[in-house]
Amino acid sequence: MTLHDLVIDAGGRLGRAGIRQSEARLDAEALARLVLGWDRARFLTDRHHEAPTGFQDDYDRLVARRALREPTSYIAGVREFWGLDFEVTGDVLIPRPETEFLVEEALACIRALPSGGDPPLVVDVGTGSGCVAVVLAHEVPRIRLVATDISIAALKVARRNAARHGLASRIRFVCADLLTGLDIVPHVMTCNPPYVPQVSAPGLSPEVREFEPHVALFGGADGLEKQRSLLEQAATRLEPSSTLIVEFGDGQEDAVFRAVAEWPCFEVIKVRNDLQDIPRTMVIRRR
Repeated sequence: MTLHDLVIDAGGRLGRAGIRQSEARLDAEALARLVLGWDRARFLTDRHHEAPTGFQDDYDRLVARRALREPTSYIAGVREFWGLDFEVTGDVLIPRPETEFLVEEALACIRALPSGGDPPLVVDVGTGSGCVAVVLAHEVPRIRLVATDISIAALKVARRNAARHGLASRIRFVCADLLTGLDIVPHVMTCNPPYVPQVSAPGLSPEVREFEPHVALFGGADGLEKQRSLLEQAATRLEPSSTLIVEFGDGQEDAVFRAVAEWPCFEVIKVRNDLQDIPRTMVIRRR
């Protein structure tokens, strides 16, 4: 059989496993390219050739994993974010495109800081794979960075990602629940906290519910438990004119506004919508 035939057959298997047909076809091709070590251009050129010796067995093993709804990014062990490749394992969330808006807002805040003096301190809370911290360090060489996470396993992945991009010496990784135990005064703070309401768990896709780490997904009854705790901690750590940039879930904008309003020291200066025009990122300033 040709590679094309095998990929078509695999796409059908994934569709029968409950994966949307359009996604199943893309996943079947991505897994084939993973086994072959080919980019898409070569695959499109050579897909009508006979499959190399040993390909089918390796390919079938990966397709079987995807049919059990394991995300393709976990199978491949890597996910692109901001044009950079990041290692991902079941200990960290898979980076999402919408989190790039958080990065954009953080970069704007960092670049607006006065030049000269000590390098600005940026803290990425709940760093997970380290994708936000690594991108910020990559884009702005002058800043100092601290990245926290409650999961030791996640921090190991984040450290490897920092090393992967030659930034291990630029980021200090700390095991902490948000900012607990840290005596720091950041100029800019970023956070993509757990924000899925616990009651929403049954409605999540199997890829998310069964494979992504629950500690990084679920934020209590209404999804905002960590948001509230972060605001409380940030109120005593941020100085006037410092900023906190947070991500939140679909339909949570008003609730996050109310949570911020409970702290007169904060004001919301911007809400950013994602590519689906859903409010997703909030920039909060310390008065």
